[in-house]
Amino acid sequence: MAKEFYELSASTPQGRAVSMAGYRGKVVLVVNTATQCGLTPQFAGLERLHQQYKDAGLVVLGFPCNQFGAQEPLSNEEMEQTCLINHGVTFPLFGKSEVNGPVTNPVFRFLKKKLGGFFGSRIKWNFTKFLIDREGRPVRRYSPVTKPEAMEGEIRRLLGQR
Repeated sequence: MAKEFYELSASTPQGRAVSMAGYRGKVVLVVNTATQCGLTPQFAGLERLHQQYKDAGLVVLGFPCNQFGAQEPLSNEEMEQTCLINHGVTFPLFGKSEVNGPVTNPVFRFLKKKLGGFFGSRIKWNFTKFLIDREGRPVRRYSPVTKPEAMEGEIRRLLGQR
């Protein structure tokens, strides 16, 4: 298992590997997403955070997951188009990933080890969020029901804004 966030990589919906080292020096918000979930309206808040703070150093990374109620049944290509057209998502999206079980995406394996949840490290539902500081240190895990705007104060603090 990776010892630090920047050693990890993940694949885009087209299958291209992206190193997390490319986000070095940024505040990173990692979210497992789904286009057909009751929490899908959070895409709007995540996109707002991305637009408002991207120039200050925030990047939101979406990892679609179909492990909870089959709420991401779309192919990678369909999911990417749906996120853009229906939800206005412009932040980076990765290929569909598992966040629990034997084939857990290494990004989530790392984050769950560093920041266990209230009932253990397993992710319980879509839109679980992990905030990572500019040095690649996982700082906080947020529950699926935590709205993106509720994280803004912590994001601003990590960006060095008041």
